[in-house]
Amino acid sequence: MKILLIEDDEKIVKFIQAGFRKVGYRIDIATDGEEGLYMAQNNNYDVLIVDWMLPKISGIELLKELKKEKNTPALILTAKRDIEDKVEGLSVADDYLTKPFEFEELIARVKALYRRSNNLNDNIIRVADLELNPETKEVRRAGKLIELTAKQFELLKYLMINKNKIVNTDMIQSNLWEMDDEINSNVINVYISHLRKKIDKDFDKKLIKTYRGMGFKLSDE
Repeated sequence: MKILLIEDDEKIVKFIQAGFRKVGYRIDIATDGEEGLYMAQNNNYDVLIVDWMLPKISGIELLKELKKEKNTPALILTAKRDIEDKVEGLSVADDYLTKPFEFEELIARVKALYRRSNNLNDNIIRVADLELNPETKEVRRAGKLIELTAKQFELLKYLMINKNKIVNTDMIQSNLWEMDDEINSNVINVYISHLRKKIDKDFDKKLIKTYRGMGFKLSDE
C-alpha cells in the first residue's frame, strides 16, 4: 500500500511514518497544502491522510480541489471534535480521526479504506487459482503456500488488483516505491523475474505475462 501523509507537525509525521514503514507500507510526506495537492494530483496513492489545519491550503480545500479530478480515499486528521466539524470533514473525506490517536486505530482505518476502495471485503484477492490475503500476507496457488519477500508480495498484490491490465515500470515504481527511492526499470525486471519463478514455474498455466516495450500483466485469460 502506498500512502500520502499531508501533515505539518513534525512529531506526528515521524510517528506515523515510522509506524507505516514498520508494517511495510510506503509513505510519502507533504508538509503544506499546496505541496500535498500537487503530489496527490501527480502521483497515484492508495490512501491519503490529510491534516485539516495546513499551511497555504487547508486539508478541506485540498480535498475539494482534488476531487475535481481524482477520488483517492482520504482520511482527515484533526483536533476538531464538534459534530459540525465532523459533518464538514466527512463531506469531502471518507473517514475522520481526531487527535490524539493511537496508531493501531489509524492503521485499522487506513486498511478499511483500502479494502473498501478495492472491493476487498472478504480480504482475499483471487486470480484463477492464485489467492493473496492482504491481512495474513499469505499467498497460495492451487492451495500451495508460496513464500514471498515483502516487496515481492506488494508487487504481486499490485498486479492482482490490476488483473488483465498492462502496467508499465513507471506505474510499478510510482505505486511500490517512495518518491525518494532511486529505482530503474532493470530492478523492476529482476523483481518480475523472481516473482514469475515463484508464481508460475511449477504450474502449466502461466499468469504473469510480459509485453515487450509496454509492461507486464497478470492475467487469467
